[in-house]
Amino acid sequence: MKPLQFSAPTSLDEALSLLSGAGDGAGVLSGGTDLIIQYREGHRALGQMVDIKKIPELNVLEFDPASGLRLGAAVSCAVLGEFAPARRHFPGLVESAELIGSTQIQSRATVGGNLCNGSPAADSVCSLMVLNAVCIVAGSGGKREIPAVEFMTGPGRTALQAGELLLEIRVPPPPPNSSDAYLRFIPRNEMDIAVAGAAVALTLEDDKRTVKTASTAICAVAPTPLMVPEAGAALTGAQMDDAALDAAARASEAAANPISDMRGTVEFRIHLAGVLTRRAAVIAKNRAAAN
Repeated sequence: MKPLQFSAPTSLDEALSLLSGAGDGAGVLSGGTDLIIQYREGHRALGQMVDIKKIPELNVLEFDPASGLRLGAAVSCAVLGEFAPARRHFPGLVESAELIGSTQIQSRATVGGNLCNGSPAADSVCSLMVLNAVCIVAGSGGKREIPAVEFMTGPGRTALQAGELLLEIRVPPPPPNSSDAYLRFIPRNEMDIAVAGAAVALTLEDDKRTVKTASTAICAVAPTPLMVPEAGAALTGAQMDDAALDAAARASEAAANPISDMRGTVEFRIHLAGVLTRRAAVIAKNRAAAN
């Protein structure tokens, strides 16, 4: 490993100055559960590592019924999991965050880091996408917003520009009769990477049976997590009968574009995309009906 300059700024301006000065040779340490391994194994050439855990603006965690959830980029998955409003209003997002590594890892790992790592199998990204989350980014030119559906651009690549930093993720408040769910398949019982994953967020009509709107996303089956609007359309207007669920599953299967590797074949991953979409939709519907 080459010599590395480590910094732990306590202000946003200081962090942005460090990142700007280091250019592409800077790495942002949010949890470090991926970055440190990538650096140690020579997959990331870094001259500067900037720890953002001490910056107040990146540790915000709050929920307002009018504006929704604010989730700072440095908030750990463990802290998010203990935040009652998030568990109540966004159970799928919380359960996706609680699948990231072990209990020890979750005390460091963050949803922001999971997003910025750019993995096609990132568990929390599907949940952010179906919830219409927006990412607030800061750089030398000021702040800008990037929809979560546009944040990842390829394996290990994001829409962040050199010198930019993810500040927080904002999730709009859910309408009445709404909920979400996330499911993944892994070979082991825990601490593994998804072979396939699916998230569903939906809103029911006042009858608590008919789906008013639905959004679906799948991960680990394409170069980036994918929205599957056809699956959401198949569920919308239906009462979650077998025909609607089968149509949603087929839509996710059609959208999947996976590879075969040691973790699973193309055919297996495509099948899983459909199965997980179907099961997540049922969970989200039951949660929404109970709200």
